[in-house]
Amino acid sequence: MKPNFDLDVVLDAIAQAVAPFPKAAMFELAERGYNTLFEQLISCIVSIRTLDETTIPVSLRLFEVARTPAQLATLTVEELTERLYGTTYPDQKAYTLLGIARRALDEFDGQLPADFDVLTSLKGVGPKCANLALGVATGQAAISVDVHVHRVVNRWGYVQTRQPEQTLKELERRVPRDRWIDVNRLLMPFGKHICTGNLPKCSTCPVLAYCEQVGVERHR
Repeated sequence: MKPNFDLDVVLDAIAQAVAPFPKAAMFELAERGYNTLFEQLISCIVSIRTLDETTIPVSLRLFEVARTPAQLATLTVEELTERLYGTTYPDQKAYTLLGIARRALDEFDGQLPADFDVLTSLKGVGPKCANLALGVATGQAAISVDVHVHRVVNRWGYVQTRQPEQTLKELERRVPRDRWIDVNRLLMPFGKHICTGNLPKCSTCPVLAYCEQVGVERHR
């Protein structure tokens, strides 16, 4: 990590740089009013291995008929799979969503608790989705690490990790809690549109002065 690295300065510069680009899917859906913990969690399941450009319309199609565990539990696997068309593994995700809805009804009176351990005990829910749903829906301090976040912070030299799970632990240790939710909110669009996997836009990057460019061999 460069000696002049200042995370607050870096995140504030990135906030300005990504303003013209679409928001990350969960944040966009929350702004449209789909901001309950259940809605955020199932949308995150929809988003797994799926582009935001697909996640948002698929989630909206699902929300036309099911925004609560009770409503979702009335659907069949076939009906859910049809609603999930366009995302990856729609039939598998249909079973996952039904399982979440039924546990919410059977164990939590239809209201998922805002608890990381409970959410990650739900089949198909990993740390990324649990933290993202908690952060967006409840305002809890939570860091969600996707491929973009993992790549960006390693490219900076801010962490040196091989797996997103390791990155999550390092970021939780180093990032001030009041900026945890900003990590995914800002670094996801930054990684998607500026600090891209191939040929990152280093020549116009607003935080190049703070970046070690780890692993960057060619750039724009």
